[in-house]
Amino acid sequence: MNRRNFVIKSFLVLLGLFLFDIFWFEKFVIQWTTYDLTNSESKIKIIQLTDLHINKLKSSHKAIANRINQELPDLICITGDSVNNNKGLAVLNEFLNLISKEIPKVVILGNKEYAGKVNINSFRTLIKKHNGQLLINESLKFSAADRDLIIIGVDDFIGGDPDFINASAKHDSSEEAIVLNHCPQYSDEIALLNEIQKVNIKLILSGHTHGGQITFLGKAFYKPGGSGRFLRGWYKLNDIRMYVSKGIGTKYIPIRMGCRAEATIFYV
Repeated sequence: MNRRNFVIKSFLVLLGLFLFDIFWFEKFVIQWTTYDLTNSESKIKIIQLTDLHINKLKSSHKAIANRINQELPDLICITGDSVNNNKGLAVLNEFLNLISKEIPKVVILGNKEYAGKVNINSFRTLIKKHNGQLLINESLKFSAADRDLIIIGVDDFIGGDPDFINASAKHDSSEEAIVLNHCPQYSDEIALLNEIQKVNIKLILSGHTHGGQITFLGKAFYKPGGSGRFLRGWYKLNDIRMYVSKGIGTKYIPIRMGCRAEATIFYV
């Protein structure tokens, strides 16, 4: 093999590996990250899924469901952009059918449910069918491992009308709370409002950004409106911790680069 042929074949191999990575590996081989946030012996195990953008049931969704059933979390939190339109509801139903109905689920809306004019009543009924609850500026008390957590779900920042004050008003502010907030930009407002509200927020879970979806050396080429100053991973807002997940699906451009799809396990 002469030098020219070697260079061409090497280039084609590298190009093939690159295309395999961005079109398949980073999209469909889910990165599972785990964080233990408590020193307590009584741990509540939560799995966060976000930005499914589900429109067709794929092998990656089946793998996620299998992993969830193996992990048997106390709670699944789905933090928005589950579907892009009403057609996606049937596929979401297929996906949730793969997950044990014994596992409670809490779901919030994202901007895509609003942009796609998803029927909220149908969405709520679907989530309820799978042992879940849709929270729109609402909260609930969740109990597991001999402990209580308040789960606060705020409406979407872009398409909805987020109201942290109203969402958190129902419960004693001293109780530990987890806030589900699709667009991380609104988390700055939550932190500001909480200086008055003084909810004992243990964690904010967000998505929306896709972690940048296409990044180079950790820098995103584009962030959607509603991301604010946030991209992915851990942030601290005053004394409140927030995690921004890279999420599962993609939208508009069907690739991921330097930003593998993610599902996250939290012990709180």
